[in-house]
Amino acid sequence: MNGERSLHADLRTMFAAGIEAVSGEAATRRACRALDIAAPIRLVAFGKAAGSMARGALDALDDRERTGGRVVDALVISKHGHLDETLRRDPRLVCLESSHPVPDRDSLAAGGALLARLGDVADDEHLLVLISGGGSALVEALVEGVDLSGLRARTEALLGNGAAIGEINRVRRGLSRIKGGGALAACGGCGITQLLISDVPGDVVTDIASGPFVAPDTDAGTGTGARAVDTRVIASNAIARRAAAGAATGLGYTVLDHDGSLDGDIDAVRVRVEAGLPDEPGTVRIWGGEPTVSLPASPGRGGRNQHLAASLVPMLALHHAARIAVLVCGTDGTDGPTDAAGGLVDGDSLVRGTAAGVDLAVRLAAADSGTWLEAAGALVRTGPTGTNVMDLAIAVRGRGVQSTAHDAGDRAS
Repeated sequence: MNGERSLHADLRTMFAAGIEAVSGEAATRRACRALDIAAPIRLVAFGKAAGSMARGALDALDDRERTGGRVVDALVISKHGHLDETLRRDPRLVCLESSHPVPDRDSLAAGGALLARLGDVADDEHLLVLISGGGSALVEALVEGVDLSGLRARTEALLGNGAAIGEINRVRRGLSRIKGGGALAACGGCGITQLLISDVPGDVVTDIASGPFVAPDTDAGTGTGARAVDTRVIASNAIARRAAAGAATGLGYTVLDHDGSLDGDIDAVRVRVEAGLPDEPGTVRIWGGEPTVSLPASPGRGGRNQHLAASLVPMLALHHAARIAVLVCGTDGTDGPTDAAGGLVDGDSLVRGTAAGVDLAVRLAAADSGTWLEAAGALVRTGPTGTNVMDLAIAVRGRGVQSTAHDAGDRAS
């Protein structure tokens, strides 16, 4: 290992390797090339990685020698700002954008468009469904007696109280005509294949976007139910963690563990990460999952990854001599309702933030971690990554004369 290399650059390399391994475009391309579909294909894609998944599917399925099928048309729904002009220019595609994590009117419009499209698929055609995390908020059709304001209020309350994804999805299914197999019920007799990028613990198919194409009698572990739907999970947090660990090994580090969990209340997660920080020079630990945060009445700017990164700063400062740096980021490139992915902090971060005149304890109490991280030069912005497999936290301990400091070419923001 190059003793002069920045720990920050190494952490970014590990994170990038994890993202590449679960790329929506590449994973979908590989999966589609393995499909044997003779019928004309009607495609629907929704979620924060819908754009990249659609590109991968079109690239594979337009090669008739490999697939024996062709894409007739496609409906692609993603978060505002996550779809590119290349997709919009394809005359076969209808591209829509809506809101995440709290649904908006565009989410209802997208839900109506999805149900209409499903009803148009003929029995002699094949429906290919591409779903990634975020789909629950981005696409919605409400049951009678529920309106958008009620949906938004319930969603905001669940998110603000730090509810686990299983509880959130249980409530969502009760309000929706799409979730919990509702979308499946809108289909006729066509064949259906769904490719899933998992953003839930255990890759439980009933919880990925609240299981719109999963019948109520489906086994959560196997994905099998009364209606024959070919269901395949093509990318997950475990795959990303393994790839990040491989990159760490390639950089000369010893990976102590790459199966740590970020699931649960964020204060408990912080304690878990602190206890597991690398204890030997030249070592790395990796965690994956999705912590939950209880928010104050008027939260500031930030998200769960930013909050966790900032909350680790006092411990890193206390053990400054160990030269430990930690990156905590959402794999989709967005953390909460912000344009940042997370934070990258080290033993010098507290000094930098204090010098900028921003009080860490005050900002954490106000759920305003993004403001503090930006002041400390520790905010990470990646832009949309084209995937969504929950979050990664990577901690590295340097050795030799390795530096954690930023230089002009390695700024966190």
